[in-house]
Amino acid sequence: MSFKPTDKQKLALKVAIKCKHSMFYGGSRSGKTFLHMRNTVLRALKAPKSRHVVLRYRFNHVKSSIVFDTFPKVLEICYPNVKYVLDKTNWFAKFQNGSEIWFGGLDDKERTEKILGNEYATIYLNECSEISDKSREIVTTRLAQKVYQIIADKKISLPLKMFYDCNPPLKSHWSYKLFIKKINPDSKQNLPNPENYGHIQMNPIDNLNNIAEGYMEELSAMSTRARKRFKDGEFGDDNPNALFSETIIDQNRLITGETPQLLRVIVAVDPSGAGDKDNENNDAIGIMVGGLGIDGRCYVLEDCTVKAGPGTWGKVAVNAYERHSADCIVAEKNYGGEMVWFTIQTAKQDVPFRYVTATRGKVVRAEPVSALYEAGKVVHVGYFQDLEDELFGFSTFGYIGDKSPNRADALVWLITELFPGMVAEQSKPKEPNNNYRMRSQNGWMC
Repeated sequence: MSFKPTDKQKLALKVAIKCKHSMFYGGSRSGKTFLHMRNTVLRALKAPKSRHVVLRYRFNHVKSSIVFDTFPKVLEICYPNVKYVLDKTNWFAKFQNGSEIWFGGLDDKERTEKILGNEYATIYLNECSEISDKSREIVTTRLAQKVYQIIADKKISLPLKMFYDCNPPLKSHWSYKLFIKKINPDSKQNLPNPENYGHIQMNPIDNLNNIAEGYMEELSAMSTRARKRFKDGEFGDDNPNALFSETIIDQNRLITGETPQLLRVIVAVDPSGAGDKDNENNDAIGIMVGGLGIDGRCYVLEDCTVKAGPGTWGKVAVNAYERHSADCIVAEKNYGGEMVWFTIQTAKQDVPFRYVTATRGKVVRAEPVSALYEAGKVVHVGYFQDLEDELFGFSTFGYIGDKSPNRADALVWLITELFPGMVAEQSKPKEPNNNYRMRSQNGWMC
């Protein structure tokens, strides 16, 4: 097995060689991460005793996606005879020539301070859409290690390099301003040395030989916003008055590992007038599942939204309640709550049910939820493209999404119940056996 770059990867290699800062942006599975990791390893092998670092916003993400996936693949395909030792205490790989590649996450202050105590010849910001401009600036100060490579028996300085990659976020992100518009993200002034900042768009269509059959069809079936980002690799247009930030959601997304112990799990329902027949013009019934972790954060677990009549969506909600061992099902009292309660009881009697009461008006209701997202209190366990499309439609002057935000409304009821301080008054449980219980590792505690 050997590395055979695609035509687009050959162009990307030229960008990385030419520019001090090079960003590969575009859709998923386009080879961006592999190529940057390959270049980082190559530089480590060229310059003995050199030091390099791969950073992402969350350490668990860099560990799962780079340390245990892309990094060993690069060694296997590109450098099969190269040996290294992985230090799993400080998380760096050391090669026989004394060079090191460190791996870190910017979410861990203690680990970050330790990593940034070193100087590096290469800094690679993986999924830089999740990283703030302030963090980028701090990290860039560590691009300072002076090391040498031997070329034709001559000792030549290894040029400093900084690599970036991302599935492109909104145009308000620093990566778009810095690499596409060539302006300082903070001052908005033109870069004094724009030639140092190179970029290239790399999409999955450019990497078909390395993509599993059927993957492109999956990307094509995504929502318009998700397809634009993950398939077409384009930066999204800004909504300057948006209540929800794509960057914040990405930063707090859990895609590997397990949630912490959950103290409460809720199924929330937002009803509509859909029936079991002739549903084309009806809104879906929003059904969201989420739980409150022992760390005080809400974990969005599943989107069970369905376009169907009460006979179907009632069973869907009850099945979600049972599947997640939830505490209860909730709905907003003034927006079809009685109907939801009746439908749930028809699907299965004695399922605990509670009303929530929220402020009238979609945007007013969404504002405190938006504040919780900004505070890092809400975590999406995986990707919820339809829900996120609806959230991004909320702005300070109204809802501007394409469809009724049934998923987002159900999420509001869910978070309102998990964070009762958001509302002025909570109704009493409808049934006496609806008292909340705290989860223990082995069952329930009254």
